[in-house]
Amino acid sequence: MVDDPAVARFRERYRREETRGVYRGWFHLAFTSSVSLAVVMLCLLQLDHASWLEWLTVPLVFVYSNLVEYLGHRGPMHHPVRGLGLIFFRHTKQHHRFFTHNEMVFDSSSDFKAVLFPPVLTFFFLGFFGLPMWLLLFYLATTNVAWLAVATATAYFLNYEWLHFAYHCDPQSRIGRFPGVQRLRSLHREHHNPALMTSYNFNITYPIGDWLIGTRYRGRN
Repeated sequence: MVDDPAVARFRERYRREETRGVYRGWFHLAFTSSVSLAVVMLCLLQLDHASWLEWLTVPLVFVYSNLVEYLGHRGPMHHPVRGLGLIFFRHTKQHHRFFTHNEMVFDSSSDFKAVLFPPVLTFFFLGFFGLPMWLLLFYLATTNVAWLAVATATAYFLNYEWLHFAYHCDPQSRIGRFPGVQRLRSLHREHHNPALMTSYNFNITYPIGDWLIGTRYRGRN
């Protein structure tokens, strides 16, 4: 249960408007995880004697994905952009009111919707980002590079979802105590401070973009 009356009121309204009916948080998490893992496995099964040079696709796409995460979070997720208003509303107007730096923890699995991307966005990500990436690299590089790029990007997406989910679990739970989670959670917690959220700690996974651009807030870290 939360102590902040404003957060408590918002959560009650959010649940009434957004999660009533058939929503099941654990099913949502399982769906995102299983679809993403299936895509990664499918891509890896297509590899044909990939060379060490082709395997360099993995770290390159990893860094690229981290910077996309950073720019997407710093940009349309916190500032209204024409055509992307729903992303701003869902993140800034909902997620950041549901969770503040003093109220970071789920109350129940019905709250998972306030953290996880909607299932339809998993297919949007694969169709509008994964497929064009595969086609571009298939023609410009090699088939192995194309499959490795999509596998890495999809794995990064799932990694994002899992880590973000872990940050909002009870810090003393098995998930919350997983190695490395506490450190990354502390950075994300600082971002949930209303005074800092539009200026610092935009990487939700690993603070590479924040480190490169100078927006990592050290504070209590």
